[in-house]
Amino acid sequence: MQVVDFNSDMGEGFGPWTIGDGVDNELMTHISSANIATGFHAGDPGTMRRTVARAKALGVAVGAHPGFRDLVGFGRRHINATAQELVDDILYQLGALREIARAQGVSLQHVKPHGALYMHLARDEEAARLLVQNLQAVEPALLLYCMPGSAICRIAQQLGQPVIREFYADREYDASGSIVFTRHVRALQPAAVAERVVRACQQGIVRTVEGQDLAIAFDSICLHSDTPGALDLVEATREALRVAGIEVRAPR
Repeated sequence: MQVVDFNSDMGEGFGPWTIGDGVDNELMTHISSANIATGFHAGDPGTMRRTVARAKALGVAVGAHPGFRDLVGFGRRHINATAQELVDDILYQLGALREIARAQGVSLQHVKPHGALYMHLARDEEAARLLVQNLQAVEPALLLYCMPGSAICRIAQQLGQPVIREFYADREYDASGSIVFTRHVRALQPAAVAERVVRACQQGIVRTVEGQDLAIAFDSICLHSDTPGALDLVEATREALRVAGIEVRAPR
């Protein structure tokens, strides 16, 4: 039986504010790995604690989701900073969630940079290498979620940091294999998203914005919780995977 991980970003509110449709509790019942916001682009200590508790209760694996220091822009604006500054910020956020999780008897499965930081590390070799070197020092077994073929994926594989390559269910791809980054995601049709995911799982291809089929290899499906109608998209995708005989399971 084919097995794939299904991850989504969780805990991306701040204080009394929620992001998207506020469907984290329901959406988490359909995923296997949760990327929990760590305070810089979204999230706060109480939200982090509650999100870890929810994941623990459901048997969902937990990972840190560090972003640029950009609450106003939700981490989707690029910030010019040195590689060392960025890595310091990532380690700070990783440590925060790790201790909140540890207090509840939960170990972190993975780390996945958020938004514009994810895209920055996909292309900036200096920052990517410094981050992986630091992960090797503090958490050499921590899974690193990243885009296949990206700079950080390649460097992590070279240095021995385990990677989980992602497929984005709710983002477009271009001919280079990169996701088309956008701050405002339009509403998507659940059936179309589900079909796209199953096709990627079974055939290893995705249709690009240029209208061509692109070969893609991945270990985890990502669908963002702040995409309009995220719960409907996840439910349709999980049902389509079930019908196709594809099991959803965390890497660890």
